Amino acid sequence: MSRALELLVIAVAGGAGAGLRYVLDRVIGTRGAGRFPLGILVVNVTGSLALGVLTGLGALVAPQLALVLGTGLLGGYTTFSAVSVDSVLLAERGRWRDAAADLLGTLVLSVAAAALGVGAGLWIASAVGGA
Repeated sequence: MSRALELLVIAVAGGAGAGLRYVLDRVIGTRGAGRFPLGILVVNVTGSLALGVLTGLGALVAPQLALVLGTGLLGGYTTFSAVSVDSVLLAERGRWRDAAADLLGTLVLSVAAAALGVGAGLWIASAVGGA
C-alpha cells in the first residue's frame, strides 16, 4: 500500500471513529446542561481498553492495520479534549465534585482499562501463539 493510500485509510478510519463516538455519546444521552458527561467517559474508557488489546496483540496484528485501527479508528473515537471542556464547564457551574470526578475518573479508569486491555491482548496472543 502506498503511503498516500495508507494516510487516506487512516483518515477515513478516524472519521469513522469520530462518528462512533458521536453515536455512542448520543445513545447514552448524557450531554447537555446539568448532566454529567457519562457518554464521553464511556467512550474514553472503552477506547483505552480497545487500544490496550490492540497493543497487547503485538505481532499478531500487521503494522499497517495497527496504524489504521490505533491511530485512525481509536484516535478518532477517543477524545480527551472533550473531557477537558466538559470538566471546565462543570467547574464554571460550581459543580466541583463532578468536574473532579470527570477528570480523575477518566484518567484512572482509562489507564486501568488500557492495562487490562494489554493484559488481555497478551493473553490472547500467547493462546494463539501456543496453539
